[in-house]
Amino acid sequence: MDFKIGRLNLNAVAQLVSEYPLLFWVDGFRLTTICMQGVGGLVFGNENSTSNEDSYIEKYLDRISNGVLGDDRRSAMLNLQSLVAESSTAQMSFGAMGFPVLLNVLKEERDDVELIRGALETILSALTPIETAQGQKNVVQPALVNSDLLSRESENISLLLSLLTEDDFYVRYYTLQIITALLTHSPNRIQEEIISIPRGITRLMDMLMDREVIRNEALLLLTYLTRQAEEIQKIVVFEGAFEKIFSIIKEEGDSEGGVVVQDSLELLNNLIRNNASNQMLLKETIGFDPLVSILKLRRGSAYNFTQQKTINLLSVMETVRLLLVGGSTSEPDKDSSRLANQTALAQKKILDYLLLLGIESQWAPVALRSSALRCIGNLVIKNPHNLLILGSKLVGEEPHLEPALSATFRVILRASAIQEFIAADYVLKCFCEGNSDGQEMLASTITQPNSNPIIDSGGSMPFGSMLLQALLSNGANGDLEKCARAACVLSHILKNNLKCKELVCTFSDCTDSLVSNGTFVLKVELEAPVPSLSSPEPLMHRVMKYSAIAASSGSIDEKQNHKSEGDLYIQPLILQLLVTWLADCPNAVNCLLESPGHLTYLLSLVSNPQAGIAVQGLAAIILGECVLYNRNNETKRDAFSVADALSQKVGLSNFFLKFDELQKFLSHLSTEGQHSQSLGRSSAASMAEAEDVENVGTNHKHEHPVLLEMFDSTFIRYVDKLEAEIRESILGIYSNTKNKVAVLPAELEQSDKETDRDYIKRLKIFVASQCNEMQDLLCRNATLAEELVRTGGATISTISQEPSSGRERVLNESHRRELQEARRCAQILTAEKAKIEDEANNYRNLAAKLESDLKSLSDAYNSLEQVNFRLESEAEELRKGGRVQHPDIETIKAEAREAAEKESEAELNDLLICLGQEQSKVEKLSTRLTELGEDVDSLLEGLGDEAGLEGDDEDEDDGK
Repeated sequence: MDFKIGRLNLNAVAQLVSEYPLLFWVDGFRLTTICMQGVGGLVFGNENSTSNEDSYIEKYLDRISNGVLGDDRRSAMLNLQSLVAESSTAQMSFGAMGFPVLLNVLKEERDDVELIRGALETILSALTPIETAQGQKNVVQPALVNSDLLSRESENISLLLSLLTEDDFYVRYYTLQIITALLTHSPNRIQEEIISIPRGITRLMDMLMDREVIRNEALLLLTYLTRQAEEIQKIVVFEGAFEKIFSIIKEEGDSEGGVVVQDSLELLNNLIRNNASNQMLLKETIGFDPLVSILKLRRGSAYNFTQQKTINLLSVMETVRLLLVGGSTSEPDKDSSRLANQTALAQKKILDYLLLLGIESQWAPVALRSSALRCIGNLVIKNPHNLLILGSKLVGEEPHLEPALSATFRVILRASAIQEFIAADYVLKCFCEGNSDGQEMLASTITQPNSNPIIDSGGSMPFGSMLLQALLSNGANGDLEKCARAACVLSHILKNNLKCKELVCTFSDCTDSLVSNGTFVLKVELEAPVPSLSSPEPLMHRVMKYSAIAASSGSIDEKQNHKSEGDLYIQPLILQLLVTWLADCPNAVNCLLESPGHLTYLLSLVSNPQAGIAVQGLAAIILGECVLYNRNNETKRDAFSVADALSQKVGLSNFFLKFDELQKFLSHLSTEGQHSQSLGRSSAASMAEAEDVENVGTNHKHEHPVLLEMFDSTFIRYVDKLEAEIRESILGIYSNTKNKVAVLPAELEQSDKETDRDYIKRLKIFVASQCNEMQDLLCRNATLAEELVRTGGATISTISQEPSSGRERVLNESHRRELQEARRCAQILTAEKAKIEDEANNYRNLAAKLESDLKSLSDAYNSLEQVNFRLESEAEELRKGGRVQHPDIETIKAEAREAAEKESEAELNDLLICLGQEQSKVEKLSTRLTELGEDVDSLLEGLGDEAGLEGDDEDEDDGK
């Protein structure tokens, strides 16, 4: 295929221009966009030199594409490679015109090995950055542009991978270098393209079994390729990466090997980082024996730590750390993976090798000792079996054996490098994390300072004696720093363990270790430093004294402008001990408040702007704990007194503002801590070269590594939780009365001339007025507390989300009670109303029945009257006829009437009695209905109308 070089190739240049239309300033001249000058006159040199280089490149490309003689084409390729390797302008020109020509050579000219080599070497030169002169900024990098152009088409990557099957050594070598260069510039795109190519990863893995130079280059390429691509990691592991990696490491001499061992371990770390499945596959296929064997060092080899050996051991430590951490946090089986790896590594006796490196090899570099100590912490954290092993482990040689924990604490006290102190402290922190038995075991070793400490068989001092001795230093600068470090260790022992807190709290003159009901009640008493006859001084009071000394020494150093690095973390460490000690321990709070000066000192510390955000925030937390966990009923030491002192001396708004500032500060520290990069060539070399990294990261006060370590995620969560609880506690204190003892007012006494009725009436009025006043006071207190809490930093969203607060909560509570009482009364009245309505219905039914009986009686009486009238008529007719002699009609009528009247009178009397009884019930019922607000007339309306009408009809019938 022929390529015409010249104006026709400006289409490619136009495409490049459309994607990089940039303006640049070079050597004081304003340059136009790419399209104004062409590729050659972009930003490099003057127009004459640029045009010459463009013409040379065009000429060489024309000879390569259209040449007839092979030697001429190879010569042109050599000249082109030299020009591109030396000139950035030539690199840019080649990127627009040369790639199509050379890629065509790679496709069509496989038989000409020398030409293929030249093409690959030229492409590699075009992708290799050339250093520009100092002062030139914002200049486009031709290597980046060329990498972008070459990696756009996946066919180009596939073509390069196909060259790995060639027999020529240099072809494979240059191809691997080109792919590596592309990965450094466009990693994501190259990773995606390699995954999409069939057997692309397999071809790269095959290069690990090639000659040493190619193997090393392939190893470096796979390291770049597997950093962030999880799919590629799986394929690489499936292709047997673990076996090949450890085979290379063994071949190179383990930790004594060169940079190839480092690259192999870096590739291994990429494969297992946050990947539980790959970690499990490593454990089940080849196991951890090859890994642990790299750490096996002879005691006599402690002096032979070259830089490369140190880097290799640091890389192994990184591998161990990744295994001990387990999978990513998103994986559900992260904890099970961590426990399995911890157990498997402990079975391989890795703890012995880590202790040898971290504690016994004092001539090892600081970074290596620190890394080994951190691995020890990760090995035992939250693993009961490994915790027991570490607790019983001895280090050193006979006869100078010493418990590993005591040796670790000795490192904490004596370490000159901050990095080593942090790492050793991390071991004890992990040992105490969730290990209550271990915490109590360490706390039980604390002995009195004035008593002779028991020296163990190795001649060393027990753990607790060293701890107490460090805490009881004389307050000098060096001793004060040791005191702060010991305070940090003591905070680990006391964390979330009430028994250990009680073990070191002092409330009486007891100086012995007692056992009561199976629990320790050791009271550590310290003699006062100056007066020999003074009362014993509690350990907490001594800690508070050292905090004040640290504050005063820090302020003096700051005035003299020679503040040391230790001053940045001494006071925070001591205050953190108090924060941990007071948490959920009322006895510790009571001990702290025994001295009135402690409260005054903490209040001044919160108000001191020179103390720093961390110190002010920690002091605010301590004061909040004195309110939250205060169970004292004494007047000047109860929660109300502390809250009142806060309100008067600091102000609740300013107090809660310190919490907000501390949370922002902790968030900043957490962000700084998450920026730790993985161990690579540059970072490992810098760590190996640094003997003392004390000043690393300490340019700013807020970025000290000790602060980064002490304010971990657990402490941040505790502060967030504690702030809400303190706000609620202070709100509750201001919403309730201070005095809980009832005082009987004089108004409650009954006077001599006052009757009981008047006395009861006066008492009711007095109680009602007192209730109203108390309700008003509660509302005002709640409103005040709510306003102070709100100005103290509570967000509007938080306040709006609360269902009720302050005055509204008190009023709502009162309204709720009134509503409940009204509902109860309504329920009672409803029940009584239903009962009365039932009785009224019964009375209505009874009245209707009586009316019916009366009507029946009236009908019977009328029928008798009619019979009597008929009989009288018949008697009258008979009398007129005179035919029969009848008895005396009048007599018979009188007798009949008398009998009927007697019978009717008896029935009427019974009826009237019943009516009288019912009438009395109706009157009572009417009275009750009237009290309940019912209209009685409307209920009784119409009851007697029917009877009246019927009576009128009967009268009319009688009249007729």
